[in-house]
Amino acid sequence: MEDGTGRSGYVDLLRAGAIVLVVLGHWLITALVRGPDGALTAPELMVTVPWTQWLTLGFQIMPVFFLAGGYAAAGSWGRCRAGGGTAAGWIRGRALRLLLPTAAYLLPTLGGLAVAGACGADPVLLGMVGWALAMQFWFLPVYLVISALTPWLAALHRRWGLGSVAALAAAGAAVDLLVLGADTEGAHRVGLLNYLLVWAVAYQLGFAWREGGLAARPAFAAALTTGGAAGYAALVGFGPFPVSLVLVSGEEVSNTDPPSLAMLAWLFAQCGLCLLLAPYAERALRARRRAGRLVAPLGRAGMSLYLWHMVPVLAVGAAFYLTDLAPEPEVGSALWWAWRPVWVLLLAALLGGLLAALRPVDGLLLRLARHLRPQDRAAGAGRAVALLAGLAVAGWALARWAVQGLAHDGAPDRPVLLAFAVGTALVAGAAARWARPGPGGADGTADAGAQPDGAGEQVG
Repeated sequence: MEDGTGRSGYVDLLRAGAIVLVVLGHWLITALVRGPDGALTAPELMVTVPWTQWLTLGFQIMPVFFLAGGYAAAGSWGRCRAGGGTAAGWIRGRALRLLLPTAAYLLPTLGGLAVAGACGADPVLLGMVGWALAMQFWFLPVYLVISALTPWLAALHRRWGLGSVAALAAAGAAVDLLVLGADTEGAHRVGLLNYLLVWAVAYQLGFAWREGGLAARPAFAAALTTGGAAGYAALVGFGPFPVSLVLVSGEEVSNTDPPSLAMLAWLFAQCGLCLLLAPYAERALRARRRAGRLVAPLGRAGMSLYLWHMVPVLAVGAAFYLTDLAPEPEVGSALWWAWRPVWVLLLAALLGGLLAALRPVDGLLLRLARHLRPQDRAAGAGRAVALLAGLAVAGWALARWAVQGLAHDGAPDRPVLLAFAVGTALVAGAAARWARPGPGGADGTADAGAQPDGAGEQVG
């Protein structure tokens, strides 16, 4: 179901719901404990309480993120092509919608870590804080690259249809089998390709959903759901794969580092379920338009919600745990679980206030992205090279932060920060000329490539 601007209320709902579940999942598994020396530690809940690994079947919702992102990108890129736009212009516009909010997040967080280090804060504590502030960063370089590949993935879909989904899935399965069969550093490096191949499967299914009407084929959606769930069960029950769909310390095989065959199977199950529910959800949204209007604010705040959601955890830890104001029952005990709703509600209230304070910043970033975005018909080898170099350098910096946190060894890594700044500047400066604000968008047009899918598409 799409409105007159090409938006789908159901896709908006999927993206908003995925963001909320990611946030709730991170909050739920975060356990803070004050040690005998007064230092704050964060024991890993899924190691301390192993049964909680089953919760990841509901909270590992990234397949839905990429499915909805592919659906929205298919429409956005299609409108751009229809208007005579270029791939470079579209890619640059999408990249800026990810890089600029990330830069706004990094400015205070890295600055605060640097100041704390200069004031003599414990490097180990700063390393833990820096890791918590970047635990969500793994998604950013992956989505940046897959978004940049959208024009070619769209061409692949036009040529092969669902065969392109099968080809990506087969490639991802082959890579994972290679990693399992050859436990070497070289095989592990090849395995990193699955960060793109596996998540691109869901993204490509989004293309097929929009262009091929998969939601109108309930038999296909049901087969995808049941086949994916059965495949996951078999791979976990009889294969070497763990139950957990997120990384757990001590596992010899991980389902997410890089994405595994079991993750691919669960991806098909989740995407199939989304397709199966689509007709019913769309009818419900048509009948209850107020519910659809409630989804829109979450979409607009999506990138900020995703980036900033661990900041309240650190604030609550400092304010309540370091001061002995919060109760500290044994992690995983009945009393600990009884306090979880209070914990989540407190974090939600703090995050709500933080997002309200960030609204002017979000508006400024949106205007800046529109002002910087290129004319869609702009082309040129030099600008394309600058764009490619900027994406590569910024993506590398985001990947480094995802692996080592924002304060590796207790201090921000200046070369990584410089790389991100240079990469973002190259992407921002790759336009033929900056757009002038106009009545229809940044350049007086309909803002192809970013609108009308909206600011919520920054993360999905």
